[in-house]
Amino acid sequence: MKPSMNVNLCGIEMRNPVLTASGTFGYGKDYLDFFPLSELGAITVKGVAPFPSHGNPIPRTAEVYGGMLNAIGLQGPGIEKFLTDDDYMPFLRTADTEVFVNIWGKNIEDYAEMARRLEAEKDYIAALEVNISCPNVKEGGIAFGTDRHMAAKVVEAVRKETSIPLITKLSPNVTVIGDFAKAVVDAGSDMVSLINTLPGIAIDIETRKPKITNVTGGLSGPAIKPLAVRMVHEVYKAVDVPIIGMGGIQSAEDALEFIIAGANAVAVGTAMFYDPMCPVHVVKGIEEYLERHNISDINDLVGTFEA
Repeated sequence: MKPSMNVNLCGIEMRNPVLTASGTFGYGKDYLDFFPLSELGAITVKGVAPFPSHGNPIPRTAEVYGGMLNAIGLQGPGIEKFLTDDDYMPFLRTADTEVFVNIWGKNIEDYAEMARRLEAEKDYIAALEVNISCPNVKEGGIAFGTDRHMAAKVVEAVRKETSIPLITKLSPNVTVIGDFAKAVVDAGSDMVSLINTLPGIAIDIETRKPKITNVTGGLSGPAIKPLAVRMVHEVYKAVDVPIIGMGGIQSAEDALEFIIAGANAVAVGTAMFYDPMCPVHVVKGIEEYLERHNISDINDLVGTFEA
């Protein structure tokens, strides 16, 4: 008998624990040329805001040792186009998997508006992922994700506007990430996902100028995996809610580290830029691992790390 790969995240029934990371999978439609979306437990679409965003000027990505830097700048269509254009929500209503929608804004009111507008799609959206790593324009440009009080205020505002399950995407750029997990869970988040990218700079030594126009960018890829696994384990010890782990996953072995550390599900991101089939390979590899170790249920592996 094959092991059970089913995962339940706050009532969201997923056929397996593998999903896509926001910002790396577009809005799902482009990947139909590679595999049916039903192969995955869920997909997380690129961030959506109340307004269209053109993102940052190019060049805005740079390959670095162990991963990449990106400063895309949260480019997106805005909520109006997202709800009406055939490439976005109309398509996602037909997706044969669970759909998570990443939301962001420049201030708390933007986040609340997104939750309010998307509540009407609750039959098709399984969860909202609240991206709290964006500039807080009204509060002097700080990031919501590095201020516990502000992070909690964002989640509280979103929670008041929607019945859709909430995932808060945590920033790694903090001292004690478990404290931030507690803050957003206390404010109403049903789950947490982590980690987001880490800030870095890549320099062209010939020109002595930055390789990306924005100067700094978010580091993702294999280089950040040990940090991400450590933070997932810290959050697992701090809160009793489902955790979605991400950061440098490019194989089943990588994903299993996150699950053993305490993640209930895992997201593949940067690896899809060079291997679009990566999340499907991860699903298969996890199943083979369970069979090899005579583990009948993926959930029995969560948090079994012995330190």
